[in-house]
Amino acid sequence: MSDNHDLDYSGEGTLVCRGKEIAVEVEIKGYFQPLNGFYTWYGRIDKNDALDALLGGRRTVAVFVTPQGRAECVVGDPDFWDRYRISGTSRPPYHIPTTLEEVEAIAESEHHS
Repeated sequence: MSDNHDLDYSGEGTLVCRGKEIAVEVEIKGYFQPLNGFYTWYGRIDKNDALDALLGGRRTVAVFVTPQGRAECVVGDPDFWDRYRISGTSRPPYHIPTTLEEVEAIAESEHHS
């Protein structure tokens, strides 16, 4: 995980799609939507030639795996820099704080940084 506090997850993962496993680097942010009760996460996959060769600029449904978990996702069209968008709904494939104690500990550590 990076020191960038604006991101929920930044680092390595494995994208499983179309029968292949591809190692990728991602930057992901997420938020809880209280109106519908879903957690939505989204971000970008760093430029990856193997992924581009497999997808050829097309969207697909995949599974994103990190050391902390796995989740179904949609890999969207690439941007101008050949970074594919990644997004999912519900439990993300990385840890998010789920207790008040965890949230307070994060706030306290950021306050002292």
